[in-house]
Amino acid sequence: MDLFEAIKNRHMCRNFDTEKAIPDDVMEKLIDAGKSAPSAGGLKDQRFKVVSDWETKNMLVEASLDQKQLADASAVIVVSSDLDVMGGKYGDRGEKLYAAQDCAASVQNILLACTALGLGACWIGAFDAESVKKILDLPDSYKTTILVAVGYEKL
Repeated sequence: MDLFEAIKNRHMCRNFDTEKAIPDDVMEKLIDAGKSAPSAGGLKDQRFKVVSDWETKNMLVEASLDQKQLADASAVIVVSSDLDVMGGKYGDRGEKLYAAQDCAASVQNILLACTALGLGACWIGAFDAESVKKILDLPDSYKTTILVAVGYEKL
């Protein structure tokens, strides 16, 4: 699928085929798409964690106002910014603005890659970031901005 088709056809998927796993090489392409996004000052502050185990995905459901698509998806890509990297160069503006912009650019790349690869995806921004940090044992310097539920759409 070409880029403009992916842009036109991309949509949020909240109904996933719970039986179908995403192959490792496909997940790698999604993460590479996220890493290829621009970042303020070329700092590449974006960090990605893939969660695919049932127990952790269910804990993420609880941390995200009961958004069950996180549990039904084959995987959840947790997108964070390393504020030590971003704040170290740009201070408060970097931590409060550029970090979120960098993560958003990464997620848009991931969403378009999902569409091009025949996957469904859902951008989730409503969650308790401190709970997610604790569940995933993320470093203190990470600010989690977006969760992306990814899987094959249930038709």
